[in-house]
Amino acid sequence: QVQLAESGGGSVEPGGSLRLSCVVSGFTYGSYCMGWFRQAPGKEREGVAHIEGNGKTTYIDSVKGRFTISRDNAKATLYLQMDSLKPEDTAMYYCAAKVLCRNEYQFWGQGTQVTVSS
Repeated sequence: QVQLAESGGGSVEPGGSLRLSCVVSGFTYGSYCMGWFRQAPGKEREGVAHIEGNGKTTYIDSVKGRFTISRDNAKATLYLQMDSLKPEDTAMYYCAAKVLCRNEYQFWGQGTQVTVSS
C-alpha cells in the first residue's frame, strides 16, 4: 500500500522559513517522480515544485529562488525548503508521487498547513 505522510507545516511571519517533509512507503521511491502541490482557500490546487528520479527539478515562477525541492532516496523522503515566505504562500501543502513523469500524479498525502502572517 502506497503511503505519503507530510510534516513540517506551521505558522511563520513573512520572511521566515519552513521545511516540509514527506515520508513515502509502499513503492520503490527512488524511481518515482515526486511533487509538492498547494491549495489555498477558494483557489485551485497548483503544482509548486517537481523532482524526477534523476534529480531534475522544476518550479512555478512565484517560488523560484525561494523554494527548493529535494529528495533523499535512502530515507525515502521528499523535502521542500521554503525561504522568504510571503503571505500568499499560505495554503495546505501536499506531496504527490507518480510512476511515470509524463502521467498524472497517482498518490497523494493528507497535507500539512502552512500559514504566513504577521
